[in-house]
Amino acid sequence: MTNPIDAVLFASFGGPEKQEDVMPFLRNVTRGRGIPDERLEEVSHHYRKLGGRSPINEQNRDLIARLEVELAKRNLDIPIYWGNRNWEPYIDDALQQMVSDGRRNVVAISTSAFSSYSSCRQYREDYARALSEANLEGKLHLQKTRGYFNHPGFLEPLVDGIANAAASLREEGLSLADVELMFSTHSIPLSMASASGPAAQTDEVGWYVRQHEAACDWVVEKLAERGIEMPWQMVYQSRSGAPHIPWLEPDINDVIEELEDRRGIIVVPIGFVTDHIEVIWDLDNEAQETAGEKGLAFRRVATSGHDPRFIAALADLVEEAIDPLRKRVTVTDFPALPEVCNTACCVNKRMIRPTVCGEDSAADRLAAASAMAGR
Repeated sequence: MTNPIDAVLFASFGGPEKQEDVMPFLRNVTRGRGIPDERLEEVSHHYRKLGGRSPINEQNRDLIARLEVELAKRNLDIPIYWGNRNWEPYIDDALQQMVSDGRRNVVAISTSAFSSYSSCRQYREDYARALSEANLEGKLHLQKTRGYFNHPGFLEPLVDGIANAAASLREEGLSLADVELMFSTHSIPLSMASASGPAAQTDEVGWYVRQHEAACDWVVEKLAERGIEMPWQMVYQSRSGAPHIPWLEPDINDVIEELEDRRGIIVVPIGFVTDHIEVIWDLDNEAQETAGEKGLAFRRVATSGHDPRFIAALADLVEEAIDPLRKRVTVTDFPALPEVCNTACCVNKRMIRPTVCGEDSAADRLAAASAMAGR
């Protein structure tokens, strides 16, 4: 049978490569929000202090190179195209290049493992906009991979990382009861969190939080099977936006400052695939500094993207797209994710934009309208 998938789109957030890219990049990130340059300059210092270069770009190049090798090992001769949401190479350019190269059936993988507007639906909007603006509708068919937060190739490296960090702290004389385990992920507005997942299937908490909770529970269970047990909690980081808009809490630095009866912490960036700016700056700098001020030993677990098992997981997702009958490899007690997102999934309540990689039934449109009205 002819392989129906003839290209992979590797989609990511993007980041500046040099100092002069920083402000244009931040304008792209905040387009349509009316944020003045003065405010953007205030938040640009993370990139400025890293020389204006985001680590996400080199890490994505590395992920792509390793995924190419893994696909070749599986005898899958499928090229990978890279497209970013906010900086070069853009998604628009990647899609046009695919068509120029004669590609027609594409599976899209994003560097976001969990379900929410910004981590899933917004990518689907980007694909739809790029296809429409370049007059490529009907010339390129896109489908996306399922959310992979519950693939063992994403979670097992974190289990090993925590185990290694715990062993390191034990060598320094700390018992596990002395150590707080913190699973950290990107904070998002409460409205976005509650709208994550299909509107008809979520509660006020939403899939974004529920998926993280399920992932943390599974990791903790696997640690317990190794005899590694310690107090733990889920925390949030990298909050931005207007102060009056409620976001998911508690913030990791607030938690560290209020921590009592602990001698050390292990931070697990469970919401991230690679060690990009939010991990390097917000955790390795700010959170570690807060821990130091409290006299706490600090360990930060590596993100899963460094591990060969994560690359194998991405290749599994490609094979799932090729063969819809292939068995899905999942863990955690979270319900199976749908293969295709419906129109009401992870909506932006302020505006419903066209998407691809999803269903568009009358019932879905009605659910989306209901979600906009606040359900």
